[in-house]
Amino acid sequence: MATVSLTGASKEDAATVFGVLRTVFPTDRPADDVPKEQPGDHSTVWSVEFEPTQEWSAPDPVSLEGSVSATLQGDYITVDQLFEALSAAFAVHQRGAASGDQEKEVDLRLGTKG
Repeated sequence: MATVSLTGASKEDAATVFGVLRTVFPTDRPADDVPKEQPGDHSTVWSVEFEPTQEWSAPDPVSLEGSVSATLQGDYITVDQLFEALSAAFAVHQRGAASGDQEKEVDLRLGTKG
């Protein structure tokens, strides 16, 4: 299992990213659960957990209104699969990574493929 956390995005872009990943991997959230804005002047972080699968198909490219910061955290195989799926759908710039004994974390910037 891996967690995908999104920041610096509109609720529409967050919904787009999660929607793409939902077409590829099972998640802990129902399909009608979409990101919602919270009142106030604080940063919003949206998080969803995804399960690894043996077989999956790469999603088609999708447009975003702006750029999105994404953090992938979990076991190596699942994080790598999520990274591949995001790379198929969006322009991906890896900003950093940290590896542990059984987990890794990858920080990304997502945008529309040019």
